[in-house]
Order: sequence, then structure tokens, then C-alpha cells
Amino acid sequence: MSKKSLLARNNDLANTKRQLEILSNGIFEDGELPTFAKKIKETNQFPLRPKKLEILQINVGYMCNQVCAHCHVDAGPDRKEIMTRETMQQCLEVIKKTGAHTLDLTGGAPEMNPNFRWFVEEASKIGIKDFIVRSNLTIIRANKKYHDLPEFFKKHNVHVVSSMPHWTRGKTDKQRGDGVFDKSIQALKDLNAVGYGMPDSDLRLDLVYNPSGAFLPGDQMALEADFKKALKEDFDIDFHNLFAITNLPISRFLDYLIASENYEDYMYALVEAYNPLAVENVMCTNTLSVSWDGWLYDCDFNQMLNLKVASKVKHISEYNEELLQNRNIIINQHCYGCTAGAGSSCQGVVA
Repeated sequence: MSKKSLLARNNDLANTKRQLEILSNGIFEDGELPTFAKKIKETNQFPLRPKKLEILQINVGYMCNQVCAHCHVDAGPDRKEIMTRETMQQCLEVIKKTGAHTLDLTGGAPEMNPNFRWFVEEASKIGIKDFIVRSNLTIIRANKKYHDLPEFFKKHNVHVVSSMPHWTRGKTDKQRGDGVFDKSIQALKDLNAVGYGMPDSDLRLDLVYNPSGAFLPGDQMALEADFKKALKEDFDIDFHNLFAITNLPISRFLDYLIASENYEDYMYALVEAYNPLAVENVMCTNTLSVSWDGWLYDCDFNQMLNLKVASKVKHISEYNEELLQNRNIIINQHCYGCTAGAGSSCQGVVA
């Protein structure tokens, strides 16, 4: 597994235009498969429009201590994009006046932003209902300065959502790197020790599963039961919920699909699993994504394809909820990933 991002390797897929070319050409250009726009027109769901804003998802930087095989952010230690305190301040102003009840901090490893703790402290004063930090777990064990993160999260009642590809060492390390499983287990124990994930605890600890290959996730409830049984029996670890997320054909996962000659088969699988019920609740309809430099996107995946919102308001500094609500959501073929089967979002299944 590479220790560098696509960007650092000068891979042509680090160019978002190249990714969009692949997603628009070939089997979609010649009509072998219907484009996502055509598909949702068939079910009278075009154009996709936002509903009430509920979640503000803020990416505070692409720097990460891991280089995971399927990372759609193309994050890693070599990525230097980091949100400044000035942009964080602009986000805080928006959080104060927005109708959104959930603040969702992501990365990279969000904890590696030097202003991360300041941002969490300031944001927690505003009184958000659900305050999420998406942690890769290993960051807690990566360096002594991060060892107290479980206590810090507890102090601010942060809802921890953590990546955990599998309950076995082999599958986890294959996707995330050697030693990741053992560090993740230790981090989960550290979180359990301060009360996170315990059956009657209000300190929420949820795990995120995404498949390790070119296939769709299985049933979320069945996977959750398997994860809970294995982690409890093998390591005496507790957590609340498991979110099963479909890998979207962008960035490093797209690179993997092409390299393994699975791209067309995977797109067929996504299109065949299309579920119009999932379209009703895709995350772009109730979420707004903010990049490390303050630009606005319909979702985290559009952010990684550099598809900014179709609105006069495109930056957090000029935020206007009324104008943003009156927009069409930008779509492309990667959107099939969020509408396959029971659907997929950062909060798990949607249908």
C-alpha cells in the first residue's frame, strides 16, 4: 500500500477534472448505463433540491496520520491543506445563525489541525445539539499530545464517529496500513474507559464500516451485530451504532477500481442497486459541506471533486441560508454510491 497521497505521487487522478472525465465518459457516454441525472428523471426526482438544513459538515484539513487505500479525501501526512482560525471564525458565525442542529467535523484527521481544540471549545459554547468529530482512532495513540483526546471529547460532549473497516486485524490493516488495527483497538479501549460507547452512556461512540474491495456493503443491522459480538468477545469493547458506507468511485477508490480492472463492474453494481427511496434522503438534501478554505459544497464527495454549490453564495464568508436553499444540487455518476441499496450517507443507510 502506498505511503503517499495521489497528489504526492503526481497521479493523474489527483486532478478532479480527470476523475469527472472518467465518470462522464465510457459506459455512460455511449448509453450502456444511464447517467445519474437520467435515472432520477425516470423517478421524477430531478432536479435534486435541498430540504431544511440540518447538518453543517466542516472539513478542517486534509492532513492525516494514515494513508488509507480507499480514502476519498486523498488525505495523508503529505497533505498540508489546513483550515485557518480566520476561516473557523467565519464558520462559527454561521453556526450561531444557522438552523442546522448538527456540526460534523471531518478531515483528514481533524485533530491534527493546530486550532482543532480551540474550534471545538468555541463551537461547543454555541449549543449545537449533536457535535460530531470523525476520528480515525489511531490519532489518539499516534503521539502523546493526543492521548488525552478521549477526556477532551468527554468534556465537550463530542459524539465520536470512528472508522473501523473490520473486526479482524488482517482486513483492517490491508485497507488502512500495518498496525492500524491494534492502535484502533487501544483507542477504543481508551474511549470506553472514560464512558464512551457504554450501553447506558450519553457519550456516543459510533463506528463506520466500508467494504475493503469492489463490492457493496451488506445489511447494516447484521453487520452491526457481527461487529458488536466480535469486539465484545475478543476485546471487551462496547460501541453504540455501526454505519455502513458505500465506497464512492472517486479519488483513491477510483484509482483502485481502475488498477484492479473493476471500474465498469462496480458501476454496473451501483446502477443495478439504485433505489429511488434512497434518493429522498441523500445527505446532500439536508447537509452543507465546507472545505478547509471555506468554499461551500452540496456534500463531502462533491467537495473532493471540486464541484462547488450552484448558488451565488459559494463561500462561508458570504453565507446566506435563504439563497443557498434556493439551489439545485450538483450531481454526477458518483451519486449512484449514495443511492444504491439502502442508500449511504455519513450517517449510514438512508432508506
